[in-house]
Amino acid sequence: MANIKQQIKRNKTNEKRRKINAAYRSSYKSAVKSLELALSEKNIEVAEKALNLVNKKLDKGNSKGIFHKNFVSRNKSQFSKLLNNLSK
Repeated sequence: MANIKQQIKRNKTNEKRRKINAAYRSSYKSAVKSLELALSEKNIEVAEKALNLVNKKLDKGNSKGIFHKNFVSRNKSQFSKLLNNLSK
């Protein structure tokens, strides 16, 4: 445990941010699961809506520093490719 007052404050804020980031990652994973479910059922309309939600969560996570930009672009590309192959 830290003895310095500033480090004690820093530990508190780090813990708060860790919990917020974990909750955001969890909501992203839930959105991905709904997209994968729609893709497996070959429901194009639901999959498009789910893809929009996933892209929104990825962009927001990137802007907040939760996700790396390459992770975001890779996932957006892969999910878009899956949806495009389904609609053909």
